[in-house]
Amino acid sequence: MPRNTPKEQTICWINGKRCLPADAKLSIFDHGVLYGDGIFEGIRFYQHKSLLLNEHLERLRLSAKGIDLDLPYSTDELAQSIENLCQHATFSAGYIRLVVTRGEGALGLNPLGCGPANVFIILAELGMMPTDAIQKGITTIIAKTRRTSPSAIDPTIKSLNYLNNILAKQEANRAGVNEAILLNDDGNVAEAVAENIFIYTTGKLITPPCSDGALNGITRSVILRLADQAGISTVIRSISESELIAADEIFLSGTGAELVPVRLVNGVTIKQCPGPIFIALQNHYTDFIRQQCH
Repeated sequence: MPRNTPKEQTICWINGKRCLPADAKLSIFDHGVLYGDGIFEGIRFYQHKSLLLNEHLERLRLSAKGIDLDLPYSTDELAQSIENLCQHATFSAGYIRLVVTRGEGALGLNPLGCGPANVFIILAELGMMPTDAIQKGITTIIAKTRRTSPSAIDPTIKSLNYLNNILAKQEANRAGVNEAILLNDDGNVAEAVAENIFIYTTGKLITPPCSDGALNGITRSVILRLADQAGISTVIRSISESELIAADEIFLSGTGAELVPVRLVNGVTIKQCPGPIFIALQNHYTDFIRQQCH
């Protein structure tokens, strides 16, 4: 989430027009406000250039299709608007939040009659976690809140409804730790509050499948590819709670968080933090960013 960006420097764009943050407003009858009926993407930019924008816009398109929402702008139009905002930002690196809501409608749940969709973009500097926590490794708990079942809501849809994740984050706040890890209904690891999760154990880098509730993370896909290129064996499969805690290394990945090592889970110290696999992949990911946003 945004940190250390003066409000007057935060960039806002709504329905095709740039505006001051104080003027960026939606109707209280928008179904995105009333019911969380909408989709979003979080995108990074470095050196005034967006990272993996095409991949994010493709996921946005698929999310829109998944909730039967018509996008009022083409992929090219959104890309052009985002790149233009990045180029004119007063800060060279930061976070882009792209949101599409269903639009205004009646108070009932029925989406018929809603619209047109509202689209807005926010650019701000980003600080997901304290720098010292990232360097030393973050502390986590396994939340009592369970990940929403994939049979209820497709985890590949990046919707505005994040109450499940927020409840888990509140658990982490009450426990005085940096982050929470969510299990699914089967008791297997799904993801962290806003990140995918990886473990390294028995010589393999393992991450849960989307069928276990994991978001189809774009950074996750990049890490899997970089690991393969580095000769690190990768596996996508279920991870039990006991296997998680016994892992040699644990780290999180996400657009906002980038890569973050985990030091503690439920008070148990992880064997290596930051471990050699994490350090290698962090270096590869930093190089990847430089190549993409030079």
